[in-house]
Amino acid sequence: MDLDLTGRTALVTGSTQGIGLAIAEGLAASGARTVVNGRTADRVAEAVEGLRARVPGADVHGAAADVATAEGAAEVVAAFPGVDVLVNNLGIFEARPVLEVDDDEWRRYFEVNVLSGVRLARAYLPRMVERGWGRVQFVASDSAVAIPAEMVHYGVTKTALLGVSRGFAKAVAGTGVTVNTVLAGPTLTGGVETFARGLVGEDLPWEEVEARFMAEHRPASLLHRLIRPEEIAHLVVYLASDASSATTGGALRVDGGYVDAILP
Repeated sequence: MDLDLTGRTALVTGSTQGIGLAIAEGLAASGARTVVNGRTADRVAEAVEGLRARVPGADVHGAAADVATAEGAAEVVAAFPGVDVLVNNLGIFEARPVLEVDDDEWRRYFEVNVLSGVRLARAYLPRMVERGWGRVQFVASDSAVAIPAEMVHYGVTKTALLGVSRGFAKAVAGTGVTVNTVLAGPTLTGGVETFARGLVGEDLPWEEVEARFMAEHRPASLLHRLIRPEEIAHLVVYLASDASSATTGGALRVDGGYVDAILP
């Protein structure tokens, strides 16, 4: 299968660490001119430097801006107007009892997790349609389908992405542009490690923390382990390629079998 992305420009939001950084690396390794995004110039520069070191010859650039704001999104679009592949990965999460989440926090989660991607899709899709080729992806979560009791506000924003993605896919039907959602399962990132240790035990060896976290808090997983970020990236790279031309309007799972359903 040819996943060569040479000649394509890809933007990955929230890509200075974790899943976003792994996605950026996968796209760069496949030949795409890759744009790394984060809120601070130092973090972006560090991520860009790391990618160039790990992927010799990679064409990697940085876009330091907060795309959860209209101003930040506009800055990125102005700096990189010719994006062929847009991966809306930016997202935040935190465990909190739902009765304690106030209006401001609900708004913040929607601004970051939903509207950041909506703004960029709205900006880039017309240009993709004009060219007759484009790929837009929204990185959601198993939490979109199996709402976690400890993070209802997070789960609901990921559910919203399923509808947003499907709707944008209909808006560009028949144009050669595809729009999909990637449903990522429990994945080993720095944030998830901290989250798991907080639930299981701060001072335990990581192997024990991971095993107990999965057994006690994510027992539906068929992997019985956390997914690694590069495993999410593999699906994203495929969806960014010509090989995925008949896949659009979908919610594709790379969740380790966590969601107990035949379809999302």
